[in-house]
Order: sequence, then structure tokens, then C-alpha cells
Amino acid sequence: MELIEWILQDKNLTTALNRVIANKGAPGIDNMTVEEVRDYFETNRTTIKTRIRQKKYEPSPVRRVFIPKPNGKKRPLGIPTVTDRVVQQAVAQVLSLGYDKYFSETSYGFRPGRDCHQAINKALEYINDGYDWVIDMDISKFFDTVNHDKLISILRERINDAPTLHLIRRFLRAGVMENGVVVTNEEGVPQGGPLSPILANVYLDKLDKELEARGLRFVRYADDCDIFVKSGKAADRVMKSIVSWLERKLFLKVNAEKTKVVRPNDSTFLGFGFKRKGGKWVCGPAKDREKKFVSKCRELLQRKKAAARSNCENFTKLNYTIRGWINYFSIGEMKSFMKEFGKWLRHRMRAIILKQWKRPRTIIRNLEILKRITHNGIDRKWILIAGNSRRGLYRRANLPCVEWLISNKMLETPTKDRPGLVNPLKYYLSLRNRCNNVAPYTRTVRTVQWEG
Repeated sequence: MELIEWILQDKNLTTALNRVIANKGAPGIDNMTVEEVRDYFETNRTTIKTRIRQKKYEPSPVRRVFIPKPNGKKRPLGIPTVTDRVVQQAVAQVLSLGYDKYFSETSYGFRPGRDCHQAINKALEYINDGYDWVIDMDISKFFDTVNHDKLISILRERINDAPTLHLIRRFLRAGVMENGVVVTNEEGVPQGGPLSPILANVYLDKLDKELEARGLRFVRYADDCDIFVKSGKAADRVMKSIVSWLERKLFLKVNAEKTKVVRPNDSTFLGFGFKRKGGKWVCGPAKDREKKFVSKCRELLQRKKAAARSNCENFTKLNYTIRGWINYFSIGEMKSFMKEFGKWLRHRMRAIILKQWKRPRTIIRNLEILKRITHNGIDRKWILIAGNSRRGLYRRANLPCVEWLISNKMLETPTKDRPGLVNPLKYYLSLRNRCNNVAPYTRTVRTVQWEG
């Protein structure tokens, strides 16, 4: 069976359609939503398949949007129409199944059964084995500078199917619409579509094979790549050689300012930093990621805005943000940070609750209600001081009686009106204990035997 027929199998297309709908996402330039695509695709499925087989399928230009990056800059994304996303997803599914067995063992990005935590653990393994000189590779605007002809020639090494290669080239050259103007793209793989991750892995697999041929230890996640060697001289030599190779063979430019040789404690990989603890290297969230996380929570806890919302809404938003961040960085060492952050979080929340109560007599009344509910023997004069104090709300929220009555347990306990506020330290430690007590996760990936 030709590869295009694997892609156009009804089962494969239906799976692609369901995944696109499940992923939701914004509409493309035709404004068709994911809720509308099922009916449209089922009605036009036969026409779409015929046009693809006859090499007449015309993808629409992608819609250009920008999302903020951790360094303050903006990352360009290209949003295809939902119909194009279904076709791209169908192509990506078959390519992933066929190519995955050829990829390097130390390539972790956008592959089934692999994730960034495995990449970080592999990097730690290399560092603790004595390869503690790190070459931080930074490819400048990788997704925007992929050479189309080079990519197609790499694909042609394993794919001997003209309709499939023609369809992929059509998607590469579909163009970008920005401010109502369509611009043709002579190079690049726009991020935002289902096809770009697998094409990026196919392209950069050439780099992986070159590093393996040289006997180098490396970890790659998409276009983020770190190389590990044992000495500074070797690191300088390898960096110059690999930079030259990337420019000559893959026509990629390396960011000279960000590509450097560093020790692990000065390296940042996938948002993680490295530090020494107990005679070995461990990982943890990089300082800039901690600052960004606190800033995001501070934005949610702006007193004027948060006091105008219900505690149910405040707690729900905070829990979603905090759990998501901790889930990502849970493999790192951050107990001290979680402890301090938890104290700060609850302090801010108490100040917001006092702001919601507004008047002194309301604060006093509510604190006395909490005193009766909790059977706390605190003297009433401290409640009067908290209610009538001329201190600002933030300082009053730090008074012992306020901390005792609006206690950690009270904030963490869910009620009928709101969920409990997550305790960052407890949640982090529960994830760590779960990871230590559960066997490593394994996943069997179905493979399809196909070759050009």
C-alpha cells in the first residue's frame, strides 16, 4: 500500500478528526470552529481524499498569532484552518508511527511515551557521570528557517511516495496571513499545526545522527539541545565544530550570544536549572521561572480585582495555575521555595479576605464567627485590634489572631461555596512521594512497517 493510502484510510482520518476536536484550539482564516468541522469533514471527506490523491488539495494560509515567551519576547505561531489541521494530523500520525523507530534514544520532544522529565533525568545522568561541561545550543528561529528543499530531500530518503511529498510541500508553502495580507513563505515550518513537530524531528534527526557518529553525549527536545563533555577544551572544540556543521549541512543559524559552554549550575534546559546537593547534581526550576510563576500568581492576587471576585473563582484559578506549575517541575528540588511561596500565598489570600469584609465591624463579626467555629480560645481584644487597626490590610493579615482564625487548615478545607486552596508544599511532596513509590512508567508504541 502506498503511504498516501495509509494516510487516507478512514480509520486514520477519523482518529485525526477526533484528536483535532479534542485539542480544541482557535479557528483559522476561514473562522470555522472545531465544533463545526465534524459535519463539514464528513460531508466533504470523499472530495478531500480525491483532491489529495490527485495532488490538487490546496491548504489555506495559516493565521499568524503571537504568544509571549519567558524572556519577554513573542513567539510567532501559525494557526491552520481546522480542515487543514485534520489532514495534517492524519499525515503526522502515520509519519510518527513510521519514523519513531529511526529517531535517537536521546531525542525526547513530541514523541509517544517520552516527555521533558525523561530528558532532564537523562541530562542529570550525564552530568553525574562526569560529563559536567555543557554546551547550550540555541538555534536561532529554528521553525522559521527550516529549508524546504533540504527537508523534502531528507523525507525522500525514506518516503518514495509522490502524493505524500507533494502534500507536505503544499503545507510548507501555504503562506501566512498577517493583518489581512497573505505572505508566501519560502522557508520555515510554522508552529501551531500538528505536522510541524514531526517534521522538526525528521529535520533535526540529522543532527542527532551526526552527534552519535562522533560519540558525543547529548539530549535534545525539539530544537533545544544540550551536549555534555568532560573538559572545557573539548567543549569549545565541539561547539565550534557543531555550529559550523549546522550552518553548512542543515542551513541553520546558531544564536552566537546564547550558544555557550557553561558548567551545570549556569545551564538552563527546558526551564530547569542544576545545582549540587549531597555530593551530586540535582535539578530544580530555574530562577527566572520561579520569578515568572510568582508574578503570575501576584497578578491573580491583585487585591482590588481579587476582592471583587468570589473566593470560589479565586481559589479555582490559583489551584489551576499552582498545580500545573508544580506538576511540570515536580521532579526538581524545590522544597524551600514551595514552603516560602505557600506562606506568601496564604498571606495574600488573608489580605484579600479582609478586603472583601471591608468594614471594621464586619471583620470583627466574621473573626468572632470563626473563633466559635474553630473553638479557638483567642482573647477578644486581639480580634478588636485586628478589626480596628489603622495598619494596611497586608500588615493586618499578618497579625497572629488573623493567621490563627483564617488558618491554613481553614483555607485548605473545601466548602460548599468554594474548593480548598492548594497547599503548594504538601502537593509537591505528595507528587515526589508518588514518584518514588511507583515503578517507572512504560508505554508500548504500535509500530507500522513501511519504507520508501
